[in-house]
This record gives sequence, C-alpha cells and structure tokens, in this order.
Amino acid sequence: MARQQGWFALILALAIAAASVCVTFPLELGLDLRGGSLLTLEVQPAGSIKSVKKEQLEAVKAVLDRRVNGLGVAESTLQTIGENQLVLQLPGEEDPSRAARVLGETALLEFRAQRPGTEAEMKSLKKIRMQIRTILANELIGNTDTNSNSSDSTNSDQLKKVFNSLGIKLPSASRLEQIDLLLDKVNSQIVSLFEPAYLTGSELINAGRQQDQNISGWEVTLSFNTEGGNKFAELTKSIAGTDRLLGIVLDGRSISEASVGEQFKVAGITGGAATISGNFSAEDARELEVQLRGGALPLPVKIIEVRSIGPTLGSENVRRSLLASIAGLILVALFMIINYRLAGFVAVLALGLYALFNLSIYALIPVTLTLPGIAGFILSIGMAVDANVLIFERIKEELRTGNTLIRSIEKGFSDAYSSILDGHLTTLISCGALFFLGTGFVKGFAATLGIGVLLSLFTALSCSRTLLRFLMGYQGLRRPTNFLPARDLSSSIS
Repeated sequence: MARQQGWFALILALAIAAASVCVTFPLELGLDLRGGSLLTLEVQPAGSIKSVKKEQLEAVKAVLDRRVNGLGVAESTLQTIGENQLVLQLPGEEDPSRAARVLGETALLEFRAQRPGTEAEMKSLKKIRMQIRTILANELIGNTDTNSNSSDSTNSDQLKKVFNSLGIKLPSASRLEQIDLLLDKVNSQIVSLFEPAYLTGSELINAGRQQDQNISGWEVTLSFNTEGGNKFAELTKSIAGTDRLLGIVLDGRSISEASVGEQFKVAGITGGAATISGNFSAEDARELEVQLRGGALPLPVKIIEVRSIGPTLGSENVRRSLLASIAGLILVALFMIINYRLAGFVAVLALGLYALFNLSIYALIPVTLTLPGIAGFILSIGMAVDANVLIFERIKEELRTGNTLIRSIEKGFSDAYSSILDGHLTTLISCGALFFLGTGFVKGFAATLGIGVLLSLFTALSCSRTLLRFLMGYQGLRRPTNFLPARDLSSSIS
C-alpha cells in the first residue's frame, strides 16, 4: 500500500511540475506555424573547382551557420539538400531580403595599397563618384517630390555629362539603373588602381560596429590575429605620409579608401586593430559585421528561391492543428471509455498525463514544433493508446477465464509488457533512422514521435497501473462488471 501511495505521489508531483513548465516556458513554433522566411541556396563551383563535393558543401554551411547566428534569428535551421543545395528556415523573420543580402555575399575582405603614380586618376574618380552619389540623393528626393520636373532634367543632364566623361554610351534604362551602372563602373576603376591584396579577412579574429564620433553614421571595427596585425602594420607603413591610399575592398568593391598619416611612417599602425569608416547606416554596419564575423564563403552561393509565410497563415495552421489534436483525443477517449469502461477512463487520465508530459519536454529541450512535429505527436498518442489496449485486452481475457479482478489486472500488465516493449522499440528504431538520415521537417516528425514513444512506455506501464490500483482501493469500483459485461463473465469473484 505504501509503495502504491509513493508511486501516486510521484506521478502527481510530475504532473504539477510539467504543468508549471508549460506555463513558464512557451513552446517554440517552427516556420509553418509561426510564419517567417525560407531561403533555398545553391552552392556553385568556381575557379578550378568544377563540381561541389560534400566537404565543400559542409564548409559553406559552416560559414552560413555563423552568419545566421549573427543575424540573431531564433530557432533558425540550415539543412543540406542534395549535392549542392541548402535550405534555411528563419521563423519570425518577415524581411527575407535582409537575410538574402547577408547570406548571398561572398564577404571576401581585402586590404590593398594604391599603386604609385595613380594619385591624379584616383582623385578624379573619387570626384566623379561623389557627383554620382549626389545625383542619386537628388533622384531619391525627387521621387518623393510632386514638383520635381526641373530636378529631373537637371539629373538627366548631369548623368549624360558623367557618362561622357567616362567614355560610356548612355544605356536605355531607368535613371536609377543608370546610376547603379555608373557606380559599379567607377568602383571597378577605383579598385583597379590598387595593388593586389596584401592582407585579407582570413586573418580576422573579430568584427564589431560602433557609432562614428565625428559623423552621424556607423563604422565597423576589426581585430586581426598576430600575423594579420603584423601585415597591417607593414601595409600602412608602406604608404604612410604619402598621397597613396589604403583601399578596403569587399567582394571586389571598394567600400573605403583611407589615407595614413605621417606619424605612422616608422612602424605603421600597430595593435592589430582597424576601423572601416564608410558613413554606414546602422543596418549596413550590422550586415557587414555579420558577414565578416562569419568569414568568407569558400564558394559562391546563389539564392534560387525566397519564400515568405505570413504570421496569419501560421496562426491558422496552429488553430487547425489544435482542433485536430483535440478532436483526435476526444474520439480516442470515447472509444476507450465505451469499449473498456472503467479501464478506459483510466486510459484517458493516463493520456492526459502523457500529453502534459510531452508538451513540457518540448518546452524544456526545446523542440521547435512544426506541422509534421504535431503529426508525430498525434501519432504517438495512438501508440500510447495501443499499449493500453494490449493491457486491457489481457485483463478481459483473464476475467473471462474466471480469474479474480485484482489478479487479472496484475497478470494483464505483466503479460502485455513484452509485446508493448517490442512494439515501442521497433518504432524507436524507425524514429532514429528518420532523425539521423532525414532533413528538415522529417527530423521534427521523428523527434516528436520518438519522445512520445518513450513517454507512452512510462504512462502505460506506470501511470495507468498506479491509477488503476488506486481506484481499486474503493470497494464500489472493485467489480468485474466495471471492466466487462456480465454476459462475458465466468464464475469469477472480485
């Protein structure tokens, strides 16, 4: 009796603890339930690499993983698909274009010294770039101004002059496209005035961002390892006190050109740290920081699909899944009570505990719940019911042979044990195969089903048994007719 009370107290304590966990820790919802963004990326061969191998795909995935973590999106998942594709899920991310920009860029950072004798050409190109940026600013202001006819003609005239000065034929495109073309052309010419890279982002150990003290923009801070710090000191020493500039080039685009003061002529800029000041916005600085922290991609990545799932659709999925779960539980409960009477009522109580324990474990691990995950949870309810059906059928068989009620209950549990264990083990083997060999939603299904199968063993063999023994302590409930119709009973005694 004392042992039975101890088991009952343990189950009650576990139920209270599970309920408090469910209240304290909310469930983490996946992309299909919460809404968000899904990006499909294709890793492409480059240079001497003609085909993407598994180790190269994993190397790209490792870099993208670091960048995704830098974005600060919770519960994101990055999965490999096939031989050269990756699928990224970003629950709650409503702007997939931002993630696409950060993930799609190679982020190859280079520090270059300006070639000697190109000072005049550099000065001219920087002046032209400033003119183009001024035209772009005027164009953006003009797009929001209803009385912008005069500014339109001015911008057109200025653009023609810039195209002529660069010796480029004016293309038949929109004005913004013409401006982008000019900026790319000028930037590529500026990059060509620099020597090959002496220092790259491979020597970086950290990147950060801070607000520029002199202007309203932001700047990106860099920290190099020992070798990178020495190279940076040598590079800055070679151009200190001259008119040559230090170019900071990202993916073939010059993002900053800086002069190095004469005070660094002896030893260069030491300390292994640098700052990129490009009048960045807060968002631009953050994106560059994330890219540099993650490192350069070993192979280029092409984003072949960007898909968004709105929070409204996610809420509808949650509502429908909840209705399906409740409907399934009600139907199972009705079947068990009608077919197994008091034992069926005990099974319903055990199923309630099973669902509570399941949800608390999902919240603690945590398990990111998706639609296939909910399907796995509902399927595991069927497994839990199946275990109870095996036990109760054994009890009914014992009662039909004339055995006493208490002995029938004990023998029902002991005889059904091996069958329940074998059935659950085979399901767990399948779950393991799905989890370790599957990807994405398949893993979520396998995880929730596997957890459910383990818990159903506990609830069927411990909770159901303890609750049934507890109810048998009441004389009014200890009647064989509470388990089996009188017509099916032999001369059994309670």
